[in-house]
Amino acid sequence: MTPEDQEEAQPLLGPPSGSAPRGRRVFLAAFAAALGPLSFGFALGYSSPAIPSLQRAAPPAPRLDDSAASWFGAIVTLGAAAGGVLGGWLVDCAGRKLSLLLCTVPFVAGFAVITAAQDVWMLLGGRLLTGLACGVASLVAPVYISEIAYPAVRGMLGSCVQLMVVTGILLAYLAGWVLEWRWLAVLGCVPPSLMLLLMCWMPETPRFLLTQHRHQEAVAALQFLWGSEQGWEEPPVGEHQGFHLALLRQPGVYKPFVIGISLMAFQQLSGVNAVMFYAETIFEKAKFKDSSLASVVVGVIQVLFTAVAALIMDRAGRRLLLVLSGVVMVFSTSAFGAYFKLTEGGPSNSSHVAFLAPVYTEPINTSVGLAWLAVGSMCLFIAGFAMGWGPIPWLLMSEIFPLHVKGVATGVCVLTNWLMAFLVTKEFSSLMDVLRPYGAFWLTSAFCILGVLFSLFCVPETKGKTLEQITAHFEGR
Repeated sequence: MTPEDQEEAQPLLGPPSGSAPRGRRVFLAAFAAALGPLSFGFALGYSSPAIPSLQRAAPPAPRLDDSAASWFGAIVTLGAAAGGVLGGWLVDCAGRKLSLLLCTVPFVAGFAVITAAQDVWMLLGGRLLTGLACGVASLVAPVYISEIAYPAVRGMLGSCVQLMVVTGILLAYLAGWVLEWRWLAVLGCVPPSLMLLLMCWMPETPRFLLTQHRHQEAVAALQFLWGSEQGWEEPPVGEHQGFHLALLRQPGVYKPFVIGISLMAFQQLSGVNAVMFYAETIFEKAKFKDSSLASVVVGVIQVLFTAVAALIMDRAGRRLLLVLSGVVMVFSTSAFGAYFKLTEGGPSNSSHVAFLAPVYTEPINTSVGLAWLAVGSMCLFIAGFAMGWGPIPWLLMSEIFPLHVKGVATGVCVLTNWLMAFLVTKEFSSLMDVLRPYGAFWLTSAFCILGVLFSLFCVPETKGKTLEQITAHFEGR
């Protein structure tokens, strides 16, 4: 390696070994920010144990019928879509740190309203508030973490965003076994309150401070986080004039825009929400005595494989994991479709329960065996999704946009993700009526194939690069 190559490689090493204790503060700051995604995951997972509890509630307490229960689960995605727009504005105007601090307010307020709810409208209002906070947190936390991390650990720390989301979901599932809906909502106030306390002691990101021409504060933040300025590549600050539509003609803006939006769309078109929707029913068909165990099993798989992805992200690279993850999802959704095809009865079967009813009524072992095919396919899909298409779209969203358009661009990506989540969740039942269940899952398999091809030919590898080098790549410099 030439001396010039050694100088280029030096930024990838992070802070020097002599300042290791100080360099570890970047992990503390990332953990503080990742409590936002933990709160976000808990809010998403809350509806699964809370809805059965609310449907059994005694008369003085609010009680959900089937229609209200569906809105109780779905309204979070609408609040999060609005939160994505709000977060895109906040992250540029108020900064990354203050945006994270502000999103704790609707988190705590939403769960407080649910705790004190006297009717269904208060329950829905609380869910809408927590959804708004989810949208802001899902945008700001990845941006904050990507801007404080040095390149050698940015993939790992960025993947921890999704790891904290699935940990929050699992926490809600586990707590739901022992807590009723009111106390579960009280528990939901804990992670955002802890984030509020910790983030008060963390610095703003050096890159944002430079856009505000606060150079001394940026240097102080960098020394706090890394223990040194070694490896820092100062971004140009003369260009940060904000976003306007004419910028979309520039390859450094429209290329990452197309990639970010496409990744979010493919993530939701992969069928992850549909697979999660059928989890408990599939476990019932496999003769599990406690079908609620399905949620916990799914949560554990998500946490384990997202953790594996975080550990290998900076070695394997983003694009390789996207491709491998996509291939696993193609096979698992195809097998899922085959399960529905094999268990389909006559042409009159049109209800979702009938779709899952085994066609072979005499040999019970055969139907159970087919159900285990579905369980295996589901677990394989969730593991594959957690390894790549779960965390990486959020990680790349925080890496690929130049500073002067980051707020608007990430806001559009988050809005795309949540609107797609809402549409897929709401319309998948109609799609199954038209295409039959096997056709619907084979369609998601086709989208997974498109996602793999898109990853191979359109997504650049960002492993080991500074954010400025990634921007330079898109601009052709």
